[in-house]
Amino acid sequence: MIHYKSEEDLVLYRKTGQIAGEVLTRLIPEVKEGVSTYHLAKLAEKWIVEDYDAVPSSIGQYDFQFALCASVNEVVCHGVPSPKEILKPGDIINLDVTVKKHGFIADTSRMYVVGGASDEAERLCRITRGCLFKGIEEVKPGNTTGDIGYAVHKHATRNGYSIVREYCGHGIGKLMHEDPEVAHFGRKGKGTRLREGMVFTIEPMVNQGRPTIKHLSDDWTAVTLDGSLSAQWEHTVAVTRDGFEILTLREEEKALI
Repeated sequence: MIHYKSEEDLVLYRKTGQIAGEVLTRLIPEVKEGVSTYHLAKLAEKWIVEDYDAVPSSIGQYDFQFALCASVNEVVCHGVPSPKEILKPGDIINLDVTVKKHGFIADTSRMYVVGGASDEAERLCRITRGCLFKGIEEVKPGNTTGDIGYAVHKHATRNGYSIVREYCGHGIGKLMHEDPEVAHFGRKGKGTRLREGMVFTIEPMVNQGRPTIKHLSDDWTAVTLDGSLSAQWEHTVAVTRDGFEILTLREEEKALI
């Protein structure tokens, strides 16, 4: 069942989305050589709770204990922060944060590059961000989730990359996961028809090599089967009367819209 958001809801939701986006922006100078993923997670938790009086809503989801997922290099998603995982030159990392306030949950992620990353790694991050925005551009009443998935997949494959199919975007609101599902591949005109008031995430996971993944022994962390790099960007997006609104948009991205 899809839960449509009213304009009154979106007034509050924008505030929640802004917090989530600001957390990712504030983490930019903190992602550097010698820092642990555990430190980044605890820093995000401190900011969300103390600075924004909000809830790090990933804590307690599926027994997860951190305010963000930290997925480094070949980790596709759900990377578990650890004091033993120390960032080194050349690493790429996705930090995925969720925030709950004003009754709504905002979900967003961003890639970060530790100094010295290869041109190939930088390109993967750049193209993956492009996949996200290609998908967002398809958001408007009357279009479908298949239109979104088609645009995302086309941009990835035409640039020589593959799309992970096991995970998808999802409706979001008072709960972390709502309808509809938003796959990052698909056929134009197929899937769920978009209507004003829908809110969902778009969060393509793009692999440098094959799309196949496996799960580690924790049955949670997903990695590329071939050990190739993976990247992901994510936003929470609302369908408006004549298009879309990115509720988690960061200041650094406004020139991209």
